[in-house]
Amino acid sequence: MRPLDSGEIRRAVKLALDEDVGPGDATTLATVPESAVARAVMRAREPLVAAGLPLAGAAFREMSPAVQIQRLVEDGGRVQSNGVLMEITGPARALLSAERVALNFVQRLSGIATLTAQFVDAVKGTRTQILDTRKTTPGWRRLEKYAVTCGGGHNHRFGLFDRVLIKDNHLAALRDAKPNAVAAAVRQARIHYPSLQIEVEADTLDQVEQALAAGADQILLDNMDPVQLRLAVQKCKDRAQTEASGGVGLATVRAIAETGVDFISVGALTHSARAVDIGLDFVE
Repeated sequence: MRPLDSGEIRRAVKLALDEDVGPGDATTLATVPESAVARAVMRAREPLVAAGLPLAGAAFREMSPAVQIQRLVEDGGRVQSNGVLMEITGPARALLSAERVALNFVQRLSGIATLTAQFVDAVKGTRTQILDTRKTTPGWRRLEKYAVTCGGGHNHRFGLFDRVLIKDNHLAALRDAKPNAVAAAVRQARIHYPSLQIEVEADTLDQVEQALAAGADQILLDNMDPVQLRLAVQKCKDRAQTEASGGVGLATVRAIAETGVDFISVGALTHSARAVDIGLDFVE
């Protein structure tokens, strides 16, 4: 995925600041003189992979163009506990009003990048790539999928428009189709979207055979055990790429990768990553 551009960053930051600051930071405006200047340090309180730092910097600068930012790490960098991510200097009001928005971006996105890196590390030495899914926070998909790439993962489809993925409910809607639902679905997909990659979800080895016969480009092997996965990979060799999915965790991902699948998709990267612990402290 391409890096976040300035327009995307500004839109996301403006929306977040409008939500949080609204017509004005009442506490700061009431208590901090307009002339006050401060310096703050954003610091990791646990080991992490950084993501979202450009958004944090933009949040401070949106409050005041006089703010100066020094990033000590770039997105995708690994940071140890107590490591400094960013130093911010400028009007104290701007730093105080943007603090929570800046931290929300970095804590959430670094959490996704950090969890992704743990999955990527777990399959190191295999041929398997870690993919994300569409299980993202509404409105944050671009940011969260970007964070996955910061952690060394890869993006699956961005939305419903850039790949055909025929899933179980599509097949259920075509249960009376001939010669079978898989063949009918793939045929229609080729007719209507000839330029898109076509992937078929398979719950059984019989469905794998049907998907291969229909000419699917990739087969999603859903909730299969390692024995089934190995058999499916053998069937698909030189015919279609394979993706394992369903209930994948750090305790199981290595064994899944060792079956030889090309990809493992992990919904938890975006729907269950916790925000990492990062603090912003004013210093002398």
